[in-house]
Amino acid sequence: MTRFYRRTLYTNKLLLLLITGNSPFAEQPPPRNGQSPRHPSSDQSVKVWDKSESGDWHCTASWKTHSGSVWRVTWAHPEFGQVLASCSFDRTAAVWEEIVGESNDKLRGQSHWVKRTTLVDSRTSVTDVKFAPKHMGLMLATCSADGIVRIYEAPDVMNLSQWSLQHEISCKLSCSCISWNPSSSRAHSPMIAVGSDDSSPNAMAKVQIFEYNENTRKYAKAETLMTVTDPVHDIAFAPNLGRSFHILAIATKDVRIFTLKPVRKELTSSGGPTKFEIHIVAQFDHHNSQVWRVSWNITGTVLASSGDDGCVRLWKANYMDNWKCTGILKGNGSPVNGSSQQGNSNPSLGSNIPSLQNSLNGSSAGRYFFPPLDSPRAGSRWSSYAQLLPPPPPPLVEHSCDADTANLQYPHPRRRYLSRPLNPLPENEGV
Repeated sequence: MTRFYRRTLYTNKLLLLLITGNSPFAEQPPPRNGQSPRHPSSDQSVKVWDKSESGDWHCTASWKTHSGSVWRVTWAHPEFGQVLASCSFDRTAAVWEEIVGESNDKLRGQSHWVKRTTLVDSRTSVTDVKFAPKHMGLMLATCSADGIVRIYEAPDVMNLSQWSLQHEISCKLSCSCISWNPSSSRAHSPMIAVGSDDSSPNAMAKVQIFEYNENTRKYAKAETLMTVTDPVHDIAFAPNLGRSFHILAIATKDVRIFTLKPVRKELTSSGGPTKFEIHIVAQFDHHNSQVWRVSWNITGTVLASSGDDGCVRLWKANYMDNWKCTGILKGNGSPVNGSSQQGNSNPSLGSNIPSLQNSLNGSSAGRYFFPPLDSPRAGSRWSSYAQLLPPPPPPLVEHSCDADTANLQYPHPRRRYLSRPLNPLPENEGV
């Protein structure tokens, strides 16, 4: 049996959330066609699944974690051991650690999960819980329906029963989800994004971004995404591998992807939070329903989203930074044929070469694509963009070569990229 200690890849995370039945529906739709209504984790339990060498998934642990519905579970970085956190409608969050029995032969090799602490500061339902990036230490953020984000820290990573409340951030809106910025660059201060599903008429912008200020040692609001006014169900920063800007995905009635580019320091107020140039780079309604979860792969290049249509969709940008659906998976994990052509994207945010994008049938999501060496046949998939390619250089023509000068003769004037003969050095130089 192979135990996956790194459970941060988007595929494993989605499987964990789906299998445990952690559904985030706060307002249940009425049953349709005699179907039963959906219930969010009514068994109040968490299940852990491991993958065997044969590729099958097996439930290796299942236990009751809370006295109310469980909304979210999240893994700590494996550097801190096998640790997970859960949050619930019962107004608490809990930290759990896996213990492998070594006391006697009967328990040796067997594992079980132990509750290390219960966080009880919230007075309302705790709607999300996320561990901070590992370079920040063992820290945990929670958000609640009362509009408060709380950040805890374990001062001793060997003693998970001791957690101290470090920060309380007031968002003034009911919070539904949070996401840490995983960037470890010293140029980027710790940052956390908060989404809201507040349906009150006075609630407008549903996404706020807070940044840690080294001078005040507090989190201050850096930006508000004014264009996001629909209830937000999930939010996720993309892992940053050397980018100078940040990418943020949002799950609402559709999938939206934003870029946040820091404004130059001299243009921001001294000592204040960083300001960003915010642009929406993609918006997709392919799910044709509410989108509940978004999650990035480990490199921040592929986004997975899941919605009420019962499918997981994968999104990737091509070399022109045009985002496209590259695959659709059903609930059982099987792909949907022709998945990249289904659904309608926002036309204002789509590819600026739509005929080329459609002709590639999904291959445009790769970083590069290579045309065939021969001329494209009429009616082939390559013929539709043949006119977009630069003309080939004229072929070389064979001429006689003078052995004394060794200068090749070309059928066209000499260009910059052609090599030039070397001139001999003066007698007094080059020694």
